[in-house]
Amino acid sequence: MSTIALDYAYKINYVMHKYGGTMRTTLDIPEGLINEALKITRSRTKTELIKLALENIIQKNKIKDLKRFRGKIDLEIDLNTLRKR
Repeated sequence: MSTIALDYAYKINYVMHKYGGTMRTTLDIPEGLINEALKITRSRTKTELIKLALENIIQKNKIKDLKRFRGKIDLEIDLNTLRKR
């Protein structure tokens, strides 16, 4: 690999590490959908809106996965002991 290629790869890795693996991409999203979501969420930018949407999707899926364990795990927790009553 050439020195230029290695330098470029290093810069990409540095930027991804520093900024949490950010990337630029082009999306075809209906303008009306974006505008409505911007109003509802009061997001200041489209980037902020997309980040919020992705975080919500991830959170909902984690909650859905946790709900599968409902009633299957016995934690034997005494709330009075936890609250030191």
